Amino acid sequence: MTEVQKAPLEDLMVAMDVVDTLRHQQGVAERELDGEARRERLLSRLKDMYQAQGIEVPEHVLLEGIQALEEERFSYSPVERSWRTKIAQIWISRRRWGRPLGLLSVFAGVLWAIYFVLEVLPENRFRDELPTQLSKVLTQVQQRAKVPGIYSQAERIADQARIALQENELEEAQTHLTALHDLRDHLLKEYTVRVISRSNQSSGVWRVPPGNTKARNYYLIVEAIDQNNRIVELSITSEETNKATRKKLWGLRVSEETFYKIASDKKDDGIIQANRVGTKRTGYLKPEFSVPTTGATITEW
Repeated sequence: MTEVQKAPLEDLMVAMDVVDTLRHQQGVAERELDGEARRERLLSRLKDMYQAQGIEVPEHVLLEGIQALEEERFSYSPVERSWRTKIAQIWISRRRWGRPLGLLSVFAGVLWAIYFVLEVLPENRFRDELPTQLSKVLTQVQQRAKVPGIYSQAERIADQARIALQENELEEAQTHLTALHDLRDHLLKEYTVRVISRSNQSSGVWRVPPGNTKARNYYLIVEAIDQNNRIVELSITSEETNKATRKKLWGLRVSEETFYKIASDKKDDGIIQANRVGTKRTGYLKPEFSVPTTGATITEW
């Protein structure tokens, strides 16, 4: 052990006071601590300073203080800044930022849980279930379709859904799946197409086609009625706009002769006796019409 470590505690305290006094008298220290003779002069000055304060300090303690100042024994040298010191400072100040960060972490965790439940889980479930749903609907279409082309149409829609799933286009895949369900549902429908016969509504209209002002297109206003005498809403594509919309009433294009025949039937007593113009059977996508028609439709008139 060194002499400093053997020294009594009070001597160490006095030596530290000497160093502190010298630091406050830095100018004196710089002038005096230069050679043995000047160290002796500084020792004499220190003795005088403490004696003037009425403090008796042993000479060996004063010498210990002078040596400690030279060796910077009681001085603090800050640690060089590095990534380790930065981490230590962050850890020391954790009480200041720990609580807000903790609350933020909890809030972020809650948001992630909500997102996971509402978005991730349904998407994963959709990915897993889509192939099975496609196969199920295709089987139903194959079993009920009366026309070979219907199943081919359903297969094309299913292939589009599979491609969209492979490309991670889940919204597009869902659109194709919905289209396949609609095709299946329409395939299973049964209804009768009839001309409406109401006092406040027209049973037919005619239109002048664009680009041919001398021609006329004739339409009967029809609706679909199921086996329970309920009106069926269908997706109808207008030949004028090429847009499909769901309608309970639409215009069915017929010949001029058919148009005026129905008009005459209604004019007779306000009732159209032969109002049934088509029948949609299970297994078919389109009705079979009992009147001459191109099958073209309109949705606005």
